[in-house]
Amino acid sequence: MNKDVIRAVKEHERVMAKLQELYLELYSHDGFGQLRLEMRFMKKGQKEVLINCGKEYRYVLPYEKSSDSSS
Repeated sequence: MNKDVIRAVKEHERVMAKLQELYLELYSHDGFGQLRLEMRFMKKGQKEVLINCGKEYRYVLPYEKSSDSSS
């Protein structure tokens, strides 16, 4: 497997693990909680992923635009 692909998969796994951790923390909390996820395009084939849940977690991930533009 290509080193860039392996790195991208590991980065996505980190983001998903943080989302799961925060979701479970909010779910078990006795009061109100809010979880916000934002994604922005960046230059150089990257996306910025922001997770806000009291604190802000920022990840910059590689992004290749797919050739399938069926949106």
